[in-house]
Amino acid sequence: MTAPAHPEGAAGPATRPWYVSAGLALAAVALLLGLAWGAARLRSPYPFYGTAYPAGTQAAPFQGVAVQGGAARPFAFTPGAGGQATALFFGFTHCASICPLSLSYLNKARALLPAELRSKLNIVLVSVDPARDTPARLGEYVGFFGSGTGVRIPEPALGQVAQAYGVAYQKAELQGAAYQINHTTATYLIDARGQLRVLWDYTQLPQVERVKADLQYVLETP
Repeated sequence: MTAPAHPEGAAGPATRPWYVSAGLALAAVALLLGLAWGAARLRSPYPFYGTAYPAGTQAAPFQGVAVQGGAARPFAFTPGAGGQATALFFGFTHCASICPLSLSYLNKARALLPAELRSKLNIVLVSVDPARDTPARLGEYVGFFGSGTGVRIPEPALGQVAQAYGVAYQKAELQGAAYQINHTTATYLIDARGQLRVLWDYTQLPQVERVKADLQYVLETP
C-alpha cells in the first residue's frame, strides 16, 4: 500500500498570499528604478533629457575640409575652442530622412535659446559619405536648415574620427538605385571646455523643448 503524498494533517510547503508576492515585486521594481536614478544622478546632477556622459569625457579633435567664407578651406575642429559649444552629428546629404530631420530639429532647438546663448552653439555635420559629399554640397545642405558647418573628412581619417565618437557607418547597396549609408544617428553635445556632455538619439530630437533645456543648461554650466 502506497502512502499518500500529503498525509492528512501533515504540513505542506508554505504558500505566500498573492498580494504579498505582488508587493515584493513592486518593491523590487522600485529598488531597480531607484538604483538607475541614483546612477544617473551620480553621472550628472542635472536631469538631462539625453544620455549624460561621465564628467570629464573629452571630445576628440579632427580635421577636414569645409566651406568657410564662401570657399572650401581646411577645417580643424578643436572641441571647446573659442568658448563655443558644439552639437556634432554624423550623416550624409543623400540621406532621405534622419539627417535632414536631425539638422532641422537641432536648428529649431537652438532658435528657442535665449538670444545671448544662440551664438555660443555651433552645429557641425561630419559626412560619412565623403565619396559624394563635396565641401560645397555639404555647405549648401547644412545651410538649408540654418547655420552650421558641413565637414568632409576623407578615408581613412574619417574612420578614425568616427571610432573616437563611437559612430558606426556602412555602405548599403540598393538594387536599381544609388547606395545609401547606414550609420549611427546620435548627436553629441560638446561643451565650451571641450567635454562630451550629452548624447541624443534622433528619436529624441523632435522633443525640441527638452533638447533646448539640455542645450541651455550646458551653455550656462560649461
